[in-house]
Amino acid sequence: MLEENRFEERYAKGEIPWDLGRVDANLVAMVEKMPIAGCRALDLGCGTGDNSIWLARQAFDVTGVDISTLAIKQARSKALQNGVECRFVVADFLKERVGEAPFDFVFDRGCFHSLDSQQQHALFAQNVSIHLDHEGVWLSLIASTDAPQRDPGPPRLSAAEIAIAVEPFFEILSLVSGNLDSNRSDPVRCWVCVMKKRGG
Repeated sequence: MLEENRFEERYAKGEIPWDLGRVDANLVAMVEKMPIAGCRALDLGCGTGDNSIWLARQAFDVTGVDISTLAIKQARSKALQNGVECRFVVADFLKERVGEAPFDFVFDRGCFHSLDSQQQHALFAQNVSIHLDHEGVWLSLIASTDAPQRDPGPPRLSAAEIAIAVEPFFEILSLVSGNLDSNRSDPVRCWVCVMKKRGG
């Protein structure tokens, strides 16, 4: 409940620096590079829906999830204004299942790194795995310890911390240093992490 209230307050005040007002360039690059064809997709921590809407325009069947009721309300409004069909659900992903599972592709932009402990990181990775179909792909953008901590700024993780949390459930296909897409001139360093669900 405390986590939900924290984000609800941020959206109510408009204090949402992570909201670009457009699709994240890292998502676009990865979908086009791999490539990832239109499929059932889950956008975790979808915020006001820009990444979900872009995926829907690329022929993905998209469900966006966020803990904030206000964010989901704005996402639904944006989708309607853009004439795009997306499902948007209010849920705490650490505690609740998303009914439209299984998915073929999961995207999260800073949702994984926002958690408070290694235990929560591992639980998040396990839940992503549960929601993915066989050999489904997860793309996560994770703020990196390779740059100094900003104040304020997102929590940061090392490559080792990421591997410890995800490898029981995922094969890491690619872990590349990059930047979170930003409207600032000095974007946050991040890991662009692409993972495939382990069999069995």
